[in-house]
Amino acid sequence: MFGLGMPEVLVILVVALIVLGPKRLPDVARALGKGLAEFRKATAGLTDELRGAQEMIEREAREAERTARQRAAAPAAEAKPAAGEAVARADAATGAASQPAHQPGPPSKPGDSSAA
Repeated sequence: MFGLGMPEVLVILVVALIVLGPKRLPDVARALGKGLAEFRKATAGLTDELRGAQEMIEREAREAERTARQRAAAPAAEAKPAAGEAVARADAATGAASQPAHQPGPPSKPGDSSAA
């Protein structure tokens, strides 16, 4: 438990037996056991409290990250025009929508009467 081996534990028990005596040793051991049990209960409650606080902080951090991503994605979606809008805006800016572009036909042969 605390890095104590069997020889060290035996020495401690013998010293306790000599100091406390055989009549008081069981009472002291019982009181020590109850004290350790109370200490474990207290630390378990504290551990549960800390674990709950940690989970709450992690949950809040995930929610904050999610809302930050949503806020970052919203302006990008509004700024991105649809494909048809981009073409219409470009045409309106250049005036190409109102003036048809000249498309050359097939090259005419010399002596062809339709080339005039």
